[in-house]
Amino acid sequence: MRDLREFIACCEQDGELKRVTAQVDWDLELSHIAKLNEEKGGPALLFENVKDYGSPVLTSACTTTNRLALIMGMPKETSLVEIMREWVKRTKTKVPPRFVDKAPCKENIDMGDKVNLFKFPVPKVYPKDGGRFFGTTAYCVTKSPKTGWVNLGTYRLQMLDERTLGTQFIKGKHADMMLKEYAELKKPMPVAAVIGGDPLLFVLGAARIPASESELDYAGAIRGFPLDVVKGETVDLPIPATAEIVVEGEVDPVAMLPEGPFGEYTGYYSGIGTTPRPFIKVKCVTYRNDPIFWLTTVGRAVTDTHMTMALSYGATLWQELEQMHVPGIKSVYCPPEGAGRFIAIISVKQMYPGHAAHVGTAAISTEMGAYGLKTVIVVDEDIDAWDLPRVLYALSFRFNPARAEFIKRGRSTPLDPSLPIDAREITSRIIMDATIPYEWKEKPIPIAPDAELTKKVQARWAELGL
Repeated sequence: MRDLREFIACCEQDGELKRVTAQVDWDLELSHIAKLNEEKGGPALLFENVKDYGSPVLTSACTTTNRLALIMGMPKETSLVEIMREWVKRTKTKVPPRFVDKAPCKENIDMGDKVNLFKFPVPKVYPKDGGRFFGTTAYCVTKSPKTGWVNLGTYRLQMLDERTLGTQFIKGKHADMMLKEYAELKKPMPVAAVIGGDPLLFVLGAARIPASESELDYAGAIRGFPLDVVKGETVDLPIPATAEIVVEGEVDPVAMLPEGPFGEYTGYYSGIGTTPRPFIKVKCVTYRNDPIFWLTTVGRAVTDTHMTMALSYGATLWQELEQMHVPGIKSVYCPPEGAGRFIAIISVKQMYPGHAAHVGTAAISTEMGAYGLKTVIVVDEDIDAWDLPRVLYALSFRFNPARAEFIKRGRSTPLDPSLPIDAREITSRIIMDATIPYEWKEKPIPIAPDAELTKKVQARWAELGL
């Protein structure tokens, strides 16, 4: 799959997309239709008649496992954990992108005074939002001036005026790290905010890929071939060739403008009112003919954001545990209801005393787990990490709170509503050992039906009228 249009065609062919031809207002109505559709488990929606605009808006693209499977190029019936397993398998060897001379994203080029972000059908999502947010699925391409490392990060971007995008580069995020490098050089940071292209790039932009590694290389690994990229018009950055819309500009490390608020994936606003933040001064916008604008409603679970983070965060955690050579990992699951980041469930085949504790402490020490992960549940190999009823069984009958490990200080996300608004940099963590300890000499004796009698009963099932 090479671009958003191919994904839309694939969804339509598989009955996973609905075209909305009735006129819909970009101001709240469109997002509310999308949100209600998502809560009913509905299809992806392509709004073809947006008030005041002639180009379409795509929503609800990744809100089901079926459509995540299609993005990964797998049968749509594939389970989320099997998708994660395949992600881990494919990304063992990275495939860098390749530069091309011509690209669909250059079909239209607006420079200087011709730039007007309001020419695109950017919806307003929720009533208390600070404005219209150009970036909910947009991923920002940035590059380290010291090492040349290229990063893709999905950050919210608010339209402040026709040539300015407010940003939220959270402390410690890779774009923030790079912006600090530019601050040391007393130079603005070049950036490209991209909508569309291979839909996998939106998923990767929200992933916890380790610092110094590029999401473009991961995308090539998952696809099995290098992604085509092209140089920007005003920025020396690799731009996905099949992108729908590309906003090129620069961020002054010192200058700030009021940004926000915005309804976040936690189901709450991350603060009260606006906050001074860095902003992108737009120099150029390139876009395809009849560009497709792509929106996620974010808000409370489950939306595109929660599903993509459940996939990418869970797969990254699984991959990093393997890279740390933690033995016995059978499965990893980061529920979409927790946005893939606040809760992790790990199934392990225990091999030595303290093995479950090893797994739990390793999880919060990974790149993914060190940021925002608050609850780790470790279960035995007879329980699949994604089988929540059985996980609750383990928490009821194998978990002893006395064996829980509490960590008082860990890095938090400023979006976590369980913490006071003015104290969200540090959180606590809990590791819940819901296993039967390996070192116990006498273990609980499990109840199991007789295998032979079970077969005989199953053979009589129809006769019994059951």
